[in-house]
Amino acid sequence: PRHGHKDTWDPADPKNGGFWKGGKHWSEVEADTAVKFLDQAKQNQEKPFFFYLAFNAPHDPRQAPQEYLDLYPAEKMSIPDNYLPYYPHRKIMESPHDVRDEFLAPMPRTQHSIQVNRREYFALISHLDTQIGRVLDALDNNGQRENTVIIFTADHGLAVGRHGLLGKQNPYDHSVRVPYVISGPNITAGKKIESPIYLQDSLPTTLEIAGASVPDEVQFQSFLPVMNEEAKGREAIYFGYRESQRSLTKNGYKLIVYPKGKIFRLYHISEDPLELNDLLEKGRGRKIAQELLADLKEEAKRHGDELAYPEFDE
Repeated sequence: PRHGHKDTWDPADPKNGGFWKGGKHWSEVEADTAVKFLDQAKQNQEKPFFFYLAFNAPHDPRQAPQEYLDLYPAEKMSIPDNYLPYYPHRKIMESPHDVRDEFLAPMPRTQHSIQVNRREYFALISHLDTQIGRVLDALDNNGQRENTVIIFTADHGLAVGRHGLLGKQNPYDHSVRVPYVISGPNITAGKKIESPIYLQDSLPTTLEIAGASVPDEVQFQSFLPVMNEEAKGREAIYFGYRESQRSLTKNGYKLIVYPKGKIFRLYHISEDPLELNDLLEKGRGRKIAQELLADLKEEAKRHGDELAYPEFDE
């Protein structure tokens, strides 16, 4: 709250709108819709169905019923190991100063504000998990589970205090990596695949599963060959945000570039998954960074990204 103003925020109060707009939490409304659809599909079991269920949670505002908030007392919430009061390059990456996500905690960040944000974030996720359980229960009750392919994923992660950030507008793994689980007929249970994919690979993958052709304009690729161990998959993952941030992840390393500030950061993420140690800051990894920068430029060109990149030797 602003100085001199009382904090009236209550994430469980329907009067605050947001996820409560309409009187029922949006996650519950979405699950209601899914269960209704599956019940309708059951009436014609000879006809295949496709259902894309896009929950808005765990997006802000971080609201959940009180019973879920009670699971996570703020004073007992842990602080992330990569917590920072503020990100050292926040001024050139744009997001901490002009994007809504980053206004959800004071700058510099305080540990208490991060505890409150994490409490509300985890409560919202736990409530979402319950709704997803309702959808899976409906599949079971209708006898649809055994012949249904289920993909569970998300469009992005959130920092929620890590690296001094709150939102998604950054190239760190807490924001760009997402859960990805696929189950169903002819899919090996409990198998973990390390090969990276893009979220957009879901489109050609689902088309291939359905036996449909993939339109020529689709730029992404099915990961079924990777899943079936017929191909190795992607070598690198490219990231871009506005004209202020770029990164490339390859061979267990990630190079982050802030072109406007001519700043480079290098992390050995296979050994440093929390991205705590910038190798370049420690005077290491220059050759690896140069190789990744060359690969980043090639990848950028392939995506039609014409941004000018600084050189190490400038």
